[in-house]
Amino acid sequence: MYERILVPLEHSAADDTILAHVRSLARLCDAELVLIHVADGWAARNQEQLHLRESEEMRSDREYIERVCSELEAEGFRCDAVLASGDPAREIAAAASREQASLIAMSTHGHKLLGDIIHGSVANEVRHQSMVPVLLVRCPTAKDAGRPPAAGGGRQAPTGRG
Repeated sequence: MYERILVPLEHSAADDTILAHVRSLARLCDAELVLIHVADGWAARNQEQLHLRESEEMRSDREYIERVCSELEAEGFRCDAVLASGDPAREIAAAASREQASLIAMSTHGHKLLGDIIHGSVANEVRHQSMVPVLLVRCPTAKDAGRPPAAGGGRQAPTGRG
């Protein structure tokens, strides 16, 4: 069903949530994983136009995503790592097409309307920009501690475009 799963990583604790879910899914489907991190700092967004060298942030991000990919390979997964720069939602959607992903699996933070207005929602933008199905897995928050998991383990079904 899913042959290549694109997994956007944030270089944060949220990555543990989506990676735990994706490991099971990739084993079930015998899918290849394509990890992507989109560096979106000032230097990353302007690197090509201003012919800038790779920033410390980008070097750190590259090391991180390559390390996670190596760990997954050591566990027996087929894995590639991609470091992109620019607008996260646009770059993730473009990578899904370029990498011929059959699924995008990403974590969400569970913001409400005001939080999404203030912080933005990369997951929501990806969902609207990509023709590839998107699986959203909500990261647990401090408010979730002690709360029983929702039916289905709190997992959300893949959503199509729209």
